[in-house]
Amino acid sequence: MAEGILWQPTASVDVLVQRARIVASIRRFFNDRDVLEVTVPSLGARTVSDPFIDTLQVACPPHAAFRRVSGYLQTSPEYFLKRLLSSGMPDCYYMGVAFRADEPSAKHNPEFTMLEWYRLGWDEQQLCRSVFDLIRYVHKALDGQSEVPPLSYTLTSYQALFEQYVGVNPHSASMVELKRLAQSKLDVQFEADTKSVWLDLLFSHLIEPSLKGCVGVFDYPKEQSALANVVDNSSGIAVAKRFEVYINGVELANGYQELTCANTFERRYQEDCIVRKQEGLPPIARDEKFVAAMKAGLPECAGVALGVDRLIMCLLGEQDIARVMAFSYRSM
Repeated sequence: MAEGILWQPTASVDVLVQRARIVASIRRFFNDRDVLEVTVPSLGARTVSDPFIDTLQVACPPHAAFRRVSGYLQTSPEYFLKRLLSSGMPDCYYMGVAFRADEPSAKHNPEFTMLEWYRLGWDEQQLCRSVFDLIRYVHKALDGQSEVPPLSYTLTSYQALFEQYVGVNPHSASMVELKRLAQSKLDVQFEADTKSVWLDLLFSHLIEPSLKGCVGVFDYPKEQSALANVVDNSSGIAVAKRFEVYINGVELANGYQELTCANTFERRYQEDCIVRKQEGLPPIARDEKFVAAMKAGLPECAGVALGVDRLIMCLLGEQDIARVMAFSYRSM
């Protein structure tokens, strides 16, 4: 046997046993609520156009019998799950691998476990509270083995947090104003002409580190709508019906009251294409099968994607995602 080769798992056996218990408890949670588990492809012919999500492309050798020369490792099961819902599938979830080509770090591994689920007829705040219920359920299932004490659970608006920690209204502030704030508070010098970039930068650096306990954030700026509906809130401000959930500053879940209008989806796809071109990113062909499913009729629903590895990391008190994975990127 070669000397000096690190062949062991990056997580301890004790942690992997706890991980198995957590995964089993997640399945019990959905089984108790009649939400059905489904399996969808990890390799697809198309991928998301979102310019802020980096995908991994797979090329087949020329002699391969596979009918496509290339495909994409899926960043989430979203498009496939929505095609199922458009076909009449009831409430369902997927728990399995997903891939994103972001730089490996203490909070991200290029291959990770994603939990994504959809509830028909729900709005995003109902689903956010369901995320809280799941976390409570899993935490309780650890039966005293968690390194994290009982969490507080708070639901608050993006605007309230932004005004508290940054000092401006994120909905009415201009891109120029946000850029100036970021450059003065964070000493950043790069250029970007997208309001969403500066919102993300300010939120991630000035707000996320201050979030204690389990925090659900709702009513995002319309510039960050992705595939969420955009509606006027009680103050008459157009907001994205989107939420995110954090545990002690770690981003855990991202959910929407789902966009169901195919024409609006196509318009947002074109907007993504413009940004991708401006940023020098490769073009992404539209997923025609997903568009056809939207046109056939995606039912009113809310959906959320949750990082299982991050959840385990947070509940076990680990500071590095590799320590809750059998084999992380660094052990490949």
